Amino acid sequence: MKIALGSDHGGFKLKETVKTHLIEQGYEVEDFGTYSEESVDYPKFALKAALAVSKGQCERGIVICSTGIGISIAANKVRGIRAALCDNLLSARLTREHNDTNVLALGAFIVGEKLACTIVDTWLSTPFSKEERHQRRIDLITEIEKEYLK
Repeated sequence: MKIALGSDHGGFKLKETVKTHLIEQGYEVEDFGTYSEESVDYPKFALKAALAVSKGQCERGIVICSTGIGISIAANKVRGIRAALCDNLLSARLTREHNDTNVLALGAFIVGEKLACTIVDTWLSTPFSKEERHQRRIDLITEIEKEYLK
């Protein structure tokens, strides 16, 4: 599986930790930046990673900023992206089972490195449940995107 990564300066160190962890787990990683702790604007990196997922260049994406909030908002602006901000294992599991999320957002100031890597592992290993009620809701989101984002 190929994973798109993106972060701003606040998420840079955690992105590097997650990237190393993913590579050690055998994942292919495409890093869309940023590449240092120099101040940058998070939307650029969220959109690059989310577009790679949306276009099928990567199967999933992980985006990181200080809180995870701004970068998740930006990623969710891309059609077909269902990004979820997670700071615990239950959310990571349920967002995959119920929402079939394709982008995970993390807050570097909120979760430590070990917890972040465990969240990533849980999120990546949890399949979508394919239950009718969950699929119906995802389909409704897709219909609304098509209707209003022409």
